[in-house]
Amino acid sequence: MTRPRAHAGARAAGVAAWALAAGLPLLFLGVFFAWPVLSLVGRGFFPDGALDLSAFTEVFARPRTWRIIGQTLTQAVLGTAGAVLLGIPGAYVLYRCRWRGRGMVRAFVTVPFVLPSVVVGVAFRSLLAEGGPLGFLGLDGTLAAIVLALVFFNYTVVVRTVGGMWARLDPRAEQAARALGASPVRAFRTVTLPALAPAIASAASIVFLFCATAFGVVLTMGGVRSGTIETEIWVQTTQFLDLRAAAVLSVVQLVVVAAALAVAGRTRTRRERALGLRTSDAGHRLTLVERTGARPRPGADLLPAVVTAVVVLGLLTLPLVGLVVRSFRAPDGWGLGNYRALGTTGGDNALSVTVWEATANSLRVAVDATVLAVVVGTLVALVVSRRPRARAARRAVSLLDAVFMLPLGVSAVTVGFGFLITLDRPPLDLRSSLVLVPIAQAVVAVPLVVRAVLPVLRAIDPRQREVAAVLGASRWRVLSTVDGPYLVRGLGLAIGFAFAVSLGEFGATSFLARPDRPTLPVVIFRLLGRPGAENYGMALAAAVVLAVLTATVMTLAEKLRTKEVSGW
Repeated sequence: MTRPRAHAGARAAGVAAWALAAGLPLLFLGVFFAWPVLSLVGRGFFPDGALDLSAFTEVFARPRTWRIIGQTLTQAVLGTAGAVLLGIPGAYVLYRCRWRGRGMVRAFVTVPFVLPSVVVGVAFRSLLAEGGPLGFLGLDGTLAAIVLALVFFNYTVVVRTVGGMWARLDPRAEQAARALGASPVRAFRTVTLPALAPAIASAASIVFLFCATAFGVVLTMGGVRSGTIETEIWVQTTQFLDLRAAAVLSVVQLVVVAAALAVAGRTRTRRERALGLRTSDAGHRLTLVERTGARPRPGADLLPAVVTAVVVLGLLTLPLVGLVVRSFRAPDGWGLGNYRALGTTGGDNALSVTVWEATANSLRVAVDATVLAVVVGTLVALVVSRRPRARAARRAVSLLDAVFMLPLGVSAVTVGFGFLITLDRPPLDLRSSLVLVPIAQAVVAVPLVVRAVLPVLRAIDPRQREVAAVLGASRWRVLSTVDGPYLVRGLGLAIGFAFAVSLGEFGATSFLARPDRPTLPVVIFRLLGRPGAENYGMALAAAVVLAVLTATVMTLAEKLRTKEVSGW
């Protein structure tokens, strides 16, 4: 009787532990995401304590609303199409082919995704504005410029998502099609492309989500005239104080987000099932030139290699190089004048603190936000990585995964403004607390931590846990000896993502940062909004500083991940 009771007690303790692991993140998400967002939406729909849906009729009767929705969908569709069309050749070259320097280019391609949106906006404006290297094209502030910036941001999503699957495709199916007489194009279209379809659809849905909810890039490059639903929520809450209109737009955005997440979830499941059938690596050496007899001819990899080179050098490198070069052009000529001015408060005291003080504040906030995001995200990943046998439990795990992806698509402006109207009274009066900004940034970073850690944990063969349990290991021993090493390997990239996202977060921070403790993105935006060449030059130099910090963090995280992976 003692052994069954002990077994039942251990099982109950295990269930309680997993419930706690899921409950703490849900409590965090409920208090610091669901409550602020729903409170803001509720103020729009319940202005006098009773349900009033007339705001829908009023908002949708405005031509401005339909123009904003149309611009949002147009930018999202064009940005997604551009990222997918350019990303597929990049995925092939960077993951299917082997060549010297591939790892370095992979790491560089990752950097744009984690660059702060304000930095990207400043980089493209310095490149396309009148007097810039490409100012003669007349693209500054246009839809084309914003779409290029969105592709710049999301190119790596397609490359990494599609490339990760492409590297594991068994090449024998395509080789068989070629042996039966199919041309390379036909073999790709009929064999390889259908196998890649789940990964392409998953990447496209995520890119669409990011493009539809872009804030800093659109606000910096196009202003309100090129506004999206995201920027319009900011305008309605900060300039017009129209919470009802902001609430309606938030609901519209939630519908778009829910649709994109549903597509991403279904395609990700199909992708994971497909990956279970593939080999570990099926790469081949990059072939640019083939020799037939004495005459060379273009190799099969030449076209994707050229497309990838043009994208990496033209779209990804040129804006960053242009930003760095322009940052050395001060009002009194070329030199370090803009960087020396970072120790001041700008022309006409445009700032309340110096840029270096804002940088130190950003680093402190990012450390706190990263700790929060990694703890919460790791707990979520551990729970979601389980494969319970009961159907109800599997559905609960899938629902938990989907719920923690919601902060990716809900407006950070909505989250920030919701903080102000909910966390302003006991027992959670955090208006004057220094933890308010780190918490808001952690909410934004948690989904990326989950996405960085979860694939590593899901790669564990469940039989390893079963064998450990059969050999007498307790649940905690199984977790520490089987899951623990894999978890440690995934934490490097997760920490890098969380820290980089916190450094560049602008939407919620623009509401919550105290005047005497602004972050670096807030300072850059303030400098851009003030007249004078001195302030503009300081904005360029500050953007370079922020870009260097972010790139350094991600490079270290990528190197740590490479070392860990090589030791598997």
